[in-house]
Amino acid sequence: MTDPKPAYPLMNHAADELRASSGRRLADVTLDAAAGGELAIADLQIDAATLRAQAEVARAAGYSQLAANLTRAAELTAVPNAEVLRMYDMLRPGRASAAELAQLADTLEREYAAPTCAALVREAAEVYQQRRLARRQ
Repeated sequence: MTDPKPAYPLMNHAADELRASSGRRLADVTLDAAAGGELAIADLQIDAATLRAQAEVARAAGYSQLAANLTRAAELTAVPNAEVLRMYDMLRPGRASAAELAQLADTLEREYAAPTCAALVREAAEVYQQRRLARRQ
């Protein structure tokens, strides 16, 4: 997004800049394109830049928690779906030890450049330990 403060809704104010994860312009993701078999799965997945732009809109409107969620979602676009599901399962209480969660946070940071997600996992690990929700080794 070239505009530092995009207006909401993005589709009305930055439509030419919005892209699917495939790089296809969002305006080109249409029912006609779908019916014609022109779309791939990546054309239906959101791009990290779009999520970051939505986070900025939320932050500017005073919705800091929503902005943080959208920022984490942007980071997770780099993580394969199967890995996201594995991580989600690990974050369920009692499924992983504190050490395993620390390793997960390190992986998010090193392999996927997802520092905001890593910080959330570290926070969860700390809370799980305090509340005895982490799996004991």
